[in-house]
Amino acid sequence: MSREEVAAFVRRHVYPAEAVLDAGGARADEIRRELRELAREAGLWALPLPAELGGGGLDLRTYFELAETEGSSDHGPAVLGSASLLDVGMIAAHGTVTVRERYLRPLVAGEIGGAYAMTEPGVAGSDPTGITTVAERSGDGWRVTGRKWFTSGAATAAYVTVLAKTGRGELSLLLVPGNQVHLVRELPVLGAAGQCEIELDGAVVPDSHLLGSPGDGLAIAGGRLALGRTLRALRWVGQAQRAFELMCHRANDRRIRGGTLGGQQLVQQHVFESLLAIRSARALVGEAAGLVAAGRPAKTEVGLAKVAAARALHQVTDAAIQVYGAEGLLPDGPLPMLARLGRTARILDGPDELHVSATARRVLKQVEAERVEEGAPDQLVAGRDLAG
Repeated sequence: MSREEVAAFVRRHVYPAEAVLDAGGARADEIRRELRELAREAGLWALPLPAELGGGGLDLRTYFELAETEGSSDHGPAVLGSASLLDVGMIAAHGTVTVRERYLRPLVAGEIGGAYAMTEPGVAGSDPTGITTVAERSGDGWRVTGRKWFTSGAATAAYVTVLAKTGRGELSLLLVPGNQVHLVRELPVLGAAGQCEIELDGAVVPDSHLLGSPGDGLAIAGGRLALGRTLRALRWVGQAQRAFELMCHRANDRRIRGGTLGGQQLVQQHVFESLLAIRSARALVGEAAGLVAAGRPAKTEVGLAKVAAARALHQVTDAAIQVYGAEGLLPDGPLPMLARLGRTARILDGPDELHVSATARRVLKQVEAERVEEGAPDQLVAGRDLAG
């Protein structure tokens, strides 16, 4: 499987369908099914998912080499069957035999989808300890009560993974069956469908649908965060690269005052700064991806990668729109969609500010610990690697 094959499929089949897929609804579902069948025929289906469950069986390191290209369209992972990677890994590692048998194979086959519900209205998404959703023991299972929002795909999900309080100071993850979830409303994000607000009013959840043990919720959620953020960062770099190519084509093709836009120094500056942002982000994301694929600690690297990729997508798309002029604001091309993705990227998976603060604190703490351990004097030490 090559990056070129994935790129050709995404460009030929996914890009032209983006406007319909963004709009959601029955037509989007129909087109998605057709594209998934094409992906299966091309041998590109579910590449990073376990072969024994019907996936492509690629290891993370190999898949990461394709993820940027696959994710150059926000719909690429769903069309190519890799969007369920986080859920498949989570259920395989922490689910009971019952939920593994019920959900894993249909997930990999694309017959069902799941949703992940953590954020709540009125509660800071960066502080999950403040959630108010509660799961109480009831017979042989649980009753879950609360409200969540920004829950992707909840309208059609076979189950929703819900973070809830199961005791004093105890947070747990439960797979709530889809028929126990009430859809309050769809939440268009800058015009795009897919996000939902949901209500759980005493939702009945079998005990077999608890992931891990009571109180394991944050640990399990944290385990999927590093991989999830790395995947998003890879895809954002791919989307930034796409915006960059569009900008360069425009600069080369648009004639102005006897020359091209690309002959203007200010346009050249947009090109340079955009390329610098993409190359820098790609290097940081690659470093994080290597550590995540190897199962090594990577909090600092993932934090840097997430912020760098989000900023690159935001910056490069904005520059591309500037070079296109008014035409870049129209839905005739992908730039408005990429601009939406770039703006939301700075909030998704934790706002940039959260990662900046957490990473800085971690680095400062590490440097201080190393100084104490080494007995270094209280001064700058030339050549010290602060990346950690």
